[in-house]
Amino acid sequence: MAFCVGLTGGIGCGKSSATDMFAALGAAVVDTDVISRELTGPGGAAMDRIAREFGAEYVLPDGSLDRARMRALVFGDADAKRRLEAILHPLIRETSRSRIADARAAYVLLVVPLLLETDSYRDLLNRVLVIDCDEARQVERVMARSSLRDDEVRSIMKAQLPRAERLARADDVLRNDADINHLRAQVEQLHARYLGHAKAQA
Repeated sequence: MAFCVGLTGGIGCGKSSATDMFAALGAAVVDTDVISRELTGPGGAAMDRIAREFGAEYVLPDGSLDRARMRALVFGDADAKRRLEAILHPLIRETSRSRIADARAAYVLLVVPLLLETDSYRDLLNRVLVIDCDEARQVERVMARSSLRDDEVRSIMKAQLPRAERLARADDVLRNDADINHLRAQVEQLHARYLGHAKAQA
């Protein structure tokens, strides 16, 4: 199995920007959000079970998940959320494991937004990398890119691990409070370090 770094961070911290930079430097990226969208897209591997479990009204004409309808259901129904996760999470994990095993890059970046909340990928990882910024900046960024209100963003943040706990469980931290060049410089440093770790493990 390739040397694997788990990337996580709170909403609005800049996981996508950092991931793109690592990919540009040559890291293989396995993104669980991308896998989830594939599994629930037209003809996705999860769609038959979702249709059986929740009904055909949750499937769009093209065979993909009706995300808006499902989001509305699971938002107020903990049991429905659990049932959906019971279908998706094992498939996402199995696909992630397969893609890490197939990776040909020096190391793999496994992007899992709720990595530390679920703790279900720990056996695949050599390091945990947390991307971090102050909470006011998180709220500002999410409001700027979406139609969510301040209180809605803070509600999502409350459902995630507290920032202090996330940082305490990190092996490495990327600070994303400054400009893009500052972030890139940190990514380049970490990339060089991970290449070294991967070489030592090989």
